[in-house]
Amino acid sequence: MTMKTLKKILIGLLIVILVPLLAYGLFMLFLTVVEYKPADVEDVKPVQNEAVLPGTDNSYTIMTWNIGFGALDENDDFFMDGGKDVRSNTAAEVDENIAGIRETIEQISPDFAILQEVDRNSDRSHRRDEVELITSGFSDFSSTFAYNYKVFYIPYPIPPIGKVEGGLLSFSRYNIESASRIALPCPFSWPERLGNLRRCLLVSRIPVGDVGKELVIVNLHLEAYDSGEGKAAQTALLKNYLENEISKGNYVVAGGDFNQTFSNIDTSAYPVFEGNWQPGKINAEDFSSNFQICMSNNSPSCRSLATPYVGADDSTFQFYVIDGFLVSKNVEIEDLQTIDCKFKYADHNPVVLKFKIVE
Repeated sequence: MTMKTLKKILIGLLIVILVPLLAYGLFMLFLTVVEYKPADVEDVKPVQNEAVLPGTDNSYTIMTWNIGFGALDENDDFFMDGGKDVRSNTAAEVDENIAGIRETIEQISPDFAILQEVDRNSDRSHRRDEVELITSGFSDFSSTFAYNYKVFYIPYPIPPIGKVEGGLLSFSRYNIESASRIALPCPFSWPERLGNLRRCLLVSRIPVGDVGKELVIVNLHLEAYDSGEGKAAQTALLKNYLENEISKGNYVVAGGDFNQTFSNIDTSAYPVFEGNWQPGKINAEDFSSNFQICMSNNSPSCRSLATPYVGADDSTFQFYVIDGFLVSKNVEIEDLQTIDCKFKYADHNPVVLKFKIVE
């Protein structure tokens, strides 16, 4: 082999090695430049109506539901939980799931609804605007939306997740006078954070009659896949934020997917099976008497995504109780239940709270 030939081989090898590395570096640089970096507090403009919350001594219903971006129905699993799927199979499946979710909400007929994992323009849900698809059935409601997941392109796994734009959706029978997005701590560092959520609280403020106070509804979706520090930091910020609102005399209802179970909730009906994703645990004693913890164990609020649910044996399937509410003491709890939808349209079941605000 001549020196000239050897030089050509070496140059060829360098090109084969360096070009992919350069392309990867440029792509990571691009993702870093376009990284979603919301401020700690941002105003969110609500869609408003003219309905006035009557005041105290009236009963209201609120529901929370993580709808799994319309793509985690009874036939699906998910790679982050040990399954195989990254995206739903067809756009028609997403449309069918969202239609079923909207119909279920209509049947429950809540005064307030707080939904998590609602996509607007994501490859994983075939670019459907799920906010529009859902709220179109509640055109007389006030509503607000905040992003908590906005990534230009996620290149993993195979096939890749792709573009993601999704977040939290809240809507109300009564006018949302103002709303804000409160950033939660992100436990991930660069470059891992580039493909992760920027979790937040979506706070909606509704004046209560003429008593000079507000009903403060907080929509939340806390960390799922961290080592625990993220959940703890986010829970601490949530608690402090709610304590501040309670100190003002406001009526506070915070709910959503905690990805954790409170220590005072009996989950013995849903045993832990080794090898499955497990939620964190929040010590209920860390919360003052200002709070009421509302998690119902009449049915599981969430299922494992390690396998599809269709055809599963419920006696050995992994279920969770991780969705619910934190409510201020000046709100009277009248009823609380998880609606067993058999995970037909999403990997979570809706949780419904009936409450009364009292003087």
